[in-house]
Amino acid sequence: MNKTQFGSSREDLSKRATVYASGLFTGKIVVVTGAGGGLGLAIATLFARLGANLAINGRNEEKLALAKEFLESFGGEVFAVPMTIREPEQVEDFVAKTNQEFGAIDVLVNNAGGQFPQAALEFSPKGWNAVIDTNLNGTWWMMQSAARHWVANKQPGSIVNIVADIWRGMPGIAHTCAARAGVVYLSKSVAVEWAPHDIRVNCVAPGCCESNGFGNYPPEGSATFQDSNPMRHAGDEWDVAEGVVYMAANSGKFVTGEVLNIDGGQQLWGDPWPTGRPDYFRIT
Repeated sequence: MNKTQFGSSREDLSKRATVYASGLFTGKIVVVTGAGGGLGLAIATLFARLGANLAINGRNEEKLALAKEFLESFGGEVFAVPMTIREPEQVEDFVAKTNQEFGAIDVLVNNAGGQFPQAALEFSPKGWNAVIDTNLNGTWWMMQSAARHWVANKQPGSIVNIVADIWRGMPGIAHTCAARAGVVYLSKSVAVEWAPHDIRVNCVAPGCCESNGFGNYPPEGSATFQDSNPMRHAGDEWDVAEGVVYMAANSGKFVTGEVLNIDGGQQLWGDPWPTGRPDYFRIT
């Protein structure tokens, strides 16, 4: 895979300018899944800098411990649990323990997920199921568990699901396109079902926004990302983090069932190929 270093350092994340007031989430409890690094850590960092207490999870225990230490440096409490969102029992245990730890959850950010670049004809059942089980099923288990706790305790809640720029298809990563599209329309469906319970459900769809995840793609794949949108450059993790906060904060109080595209116009124009552009699609 690509050996180029992508994404922001922790020092960068701690110093990046933000449009939000520093105490915006003081006293609030925010859950961020997949927060051990990359986009999830960037999102968790912004919430921490805005005063939130955090509950985070991820599969890599070592990375999660380092993330917890870093996030605690902003002054809030951080509850960290190594786990997989693929397992409903682990999800329910995490949500229950977070409620015990803090007394409530105000915001759930479903960031955990992943995929690998591969032509669709080459997908194995194991590879397909791994992506669907994390990106779609795992997201759903987190959504359902959090919502059940909110309804049982008569508490409001906000869910922000990280999806993808699915609107023109995603050749080279068709499995994640299927999963993320499922999350988009699942979110729209339960945004209506759960509105009587004062639960908002929204999505944020990053286009090619640079994080350490860019390193999962071959150089010939990541080289196409600058041509993914009419702005002709990639976005970054902070673009996404600030969009998530907009949806989760009072700024989004009248927004539900929506998808915020943070993509430089990728849904309109662009030609990203995570696997590298096939010769057939090269225009000379």
